[in-house]
Amino acid sequence: MSGSNDFPRPGRRLTDNARDSMLRVDQAGEYGATRIYAGQLAVMGDRHPYARIIAGMAAQEERHRAAFDAMIARRGVRPTALSPIWNVAGFALGAVTAAIGPKAAMACTAAIETEIDRHYAEQLEQLGTDDAELSEAIADFQAEEVEHRDAALAHGAEQAPAYPLLFGAIRLGCRAAIALSKRI
Repeated sequence: MSGSNDFPRPGRRLTDNARDSMLRVDQAGEYGATRIYAGQLAVMGDRHPYARIIAGMAAQEERHRAAFDAMIARRGVRPTALSPIWNVAGFALGAVTAAIGPKAAMACTAAIETEIDRHYAEQLEQLGTDDAELSEAIADFQAEEVEHRDAALAHGAEQAPAYPLLFGAIRLGCRAAIALSKRI
């Protein structure tokens, strides 16, 4: 288990454990995102007006996941043991929010991408100049996650039933998944 000393203070470099933890959680998050969109598309089908938007976001998430998969393999980082849980939980979250309605599916995206934007910003600050490859990937993916959030908001996320409750609950779940995937 990594300790608080893994993350650098000014003048200190990031430890290998901290870098591995970042990569592990980022790969798990992108995998979870692909599963959420798969669940949404399974419920909405490909004829719904939002299907093309969701499919486009899903394709970007798949590219993010593939990049982190390659980094994990190349660097010999252990992926999270929670992948089977994120597989089912992600698909279920996507399916449930889509079943509530298309605006709830958009609220799910808005909540998750808000949290991921915050998460990636923290990682970039912690990385500093220690790992150019990882920093570049995170910065690139963060920009696309912000685009996803903005698209979800533009497509009525805030009009979802019980939006504040749904948004808060999904962000809380996202934070918990991040914390667990860093270590397990």
